[in-house]
Amino acid sequence: MSKRILFTGGGSAGHVTVNVALIPKFVDMGWDIKYMGSAQGIEAELIQKLGNVEYLSISTGKLRRYIDKENLKDPFRVIKGVYQAYQLIRKMKPNVVFSKGGFVSVPVVLGAWLNRIPVIIHESDITPGLANKISIPFASKICVTFPETKKYIKSDKALHVGAIIREELMHGSSIKGLTLCNFTRNKPVIVCMGGSLGSQRINEILRRNLHHLIDKFQIVHICGKGQIDNSYSVYREYKQFEYVHHELVDILAMTDIVISRAGSNSIFEFLSLKKPMLLIPLSKEASRGDQVLNALSFKSSGYCEILLEENMDDDTFNEAIRNVFDKRYAIIERMESSESTNAVNKVVELITAIAK
Repeated sequence: MSKRILFTGGGSAGHVTVNVALIPKFVDMGWDIKYMGSAQGIEAELIQKLGNVEYLSISTGKLRRYIDKENLKDPFRVIKGVYQAYQLIRKMKPNVVFSKGGFVSVPVVLGAWLNRIPVIIHESDITPGLANKISIPFASKICVTFPETKKYIKSDKALHVGAIIREELMHGSSIKGLTLCNFTRNKPVIVCMGGSLGSQRINEILRRNLHHLIDKFQIVHICGKGQIDNSYSVYREYKQFEYVHHELVDILAMTDIVISRAGSNSIFEFLSLKKPMLLIPLSKEASRGDQVLNALSFKSSGYCEILLEENMDDDTFNEAIRNVFDKRYAIIERMESSESTNAVNKVVELITAIAK
């Protein structure tokens, strides 16, 4: 009888991509694979595209850093989700649960713990998010990307594994990327992305400065759901997407520099591809400050330039782009000397051992 693993994690693409990187390994080993998340979250969309993973939806709350009447309902949604997860896990009897985090994962972790199923958590950022903070006491092991994270967890459960990178990311075709966007090799390419949910502030400042940026660059703008502005379609050197799936590997293959938020999964993927970055982290006012710490860590290693959102205007935005582009060869050289941790195999071995 094959072993069974239950994955969870969602709310943003960053809480899914690590699972997407691991799932093919367990497919190859013949494991029975299931995924538990919310009914409408991005995790449902991304996982159902895989085709070989059963998706199970449960009730879940949402972490909001602002006042909203929905905050009063969320505890009841989480309680309902815990009950649903407990019942489903009791029925399926997985050997192990792997959680990438995000608020959807909390009911799953609790449901697994109540069923005495071992749980492994993955934390991408330097400081653990709230969902993982809640879940850590119920986990057997916590895999961390940054070595600094261990001091925030203060437990012998923490294990530094490094960044988990999707294998397919390494097989992009720059020719396919250029063809997809109808670009040429005559100008360098910038990819600008604000995460799976997009960033209105980055979208606005990029478009406001588009008229002179395209004198020097071709620009791919991954702007988020519902954020495409067709009035800019007149620019041949500017290509917009709401979100990209399998096309991303080819788009990144043709890219010279990246403008991005500073989510851990994304910036480690850019590092693995040796793509110089301009990072515009979410501010401490809009988040717990994890992206600022991620960006500062990469800046100290020489992999990026940082533009803080509170300092961003037309002049600082354009100057930061010029700085990254002018320094790109030196940045790439430092990236090439970075260590590869082979994190995927480390985590697969850990899961296999705990599942026994």
